[in-house]
Amino acid sequence: MNIFLTGSEGFIGSHLAERLVKDGHKIKCLVQYNFLNNYGWLETIDKNVLNQIEIVSGDIRDKEFIEKSINKKTEIVFNLAALIGIPYSYHAPQSYIDTNVNGLLNILSVSKKLKNLKSLIHTSTSEVYGTPEKLPITEKHQLSAQSPYAASKIAADHLALSFFKSFKLPIKIVRPFNTYGPRQSTRAIIPTIITQSLQKNIISVGSIFPTRDFVYVSDTVNGFIKSINNKKIIGEVVNLGTGFEISIKELISIIGNIIGIKIKIEQSKVRKRPNDSEVKRLVASNKKAKKLLNWSPNYSGKDGLKQGLKQTVNWYKIAKNLRSFKTKNFTY
Repeated sequence: MNIFLTGSEGFIGSHLAERLVKDGHKIKCLVQYNFLNNYGWLETIDKNVLNQIEIVSGDIRDKEFIEKSINKKTEIVFNLAALIGIPYSYHAPQSYIDTNVNGLLNILSVSKKLKNLKSLIHTSTSEVYGTPEKLPITEKHQLSAQSPYAASKIAADHLALSFFKSFKLPIKIVRPFNTYGPRQSTRAIIPTIITQSLQKNIISVGSIFPTRDFVYVSDTVNGFIKSINNKKIIGEVVNLGTGFEISIKELISIIGNIIGIKIKIEQSKVRKRPNDSEVKRLVASNKKAKKLLNWSPNYSGKDGLKQGLKQTVNWYKIAKNLRSFKTKNFTY
């Protein structure tokens, strides 16, 4: 199929691009323009795969550019482009509205004109739920923005669904819980723990009591792939989560065991989110994904998490893989 993919240079996007090529699709990837003309993680994938990808550099905030870039024969649009760092959203909320909401509006408006379009698959986030009232979290749970980032993603989700209801645009919203794996930015909790632990046995983190539902990146990608030809989820939101909940404290202990050290934890005030902004627990109900997508995680439960973490740790142990990161830890 003819596929247009935004956010292709990022963590999940680059894994999805690889999979789409291997599955035989013809894809055009949008990467955010930068003065180095760098293609992000796409530059690290197998050259035989990369050579089968058409890449354009630009920005989803520029509607004229999007109109020029999306081929009229496009059948599937994947929108993974987003500004995602929660801590940064405290300092630059306007940037999140510009990219996550106005950028999506450009994608929606241009896609509405595509005569061959079968699906526009938009990426949500589990952060839209906030601290849940009931567990596990189903797609019917109320949405609660506890950060400017979450607010921008809630707005984006509703905007996408409005185009389905108003214009019959074939919208599908995939809502991954906390995806992890190779290539993830060191701003995220798992790479933060790993990269610090590989240097010394004392790590600096924020709150260790929140719980999360971690999904290995290949499972998230499988969810996107299964969404392509699935008509059952048009106009729907679908969680991608394992249903297994683990605290950051226990996560640190497991990573320490994998690396072979006893990690000492130093809690840093600057790394803690404001109390009312911290989402205390996240664990998904994946019943809808199983029923409508025939999707279930290959890396499930504590054993599955350990397996995924081992593969992730091994990737971060390779020095060349860290060259794209500033491994000095971010402050909030």
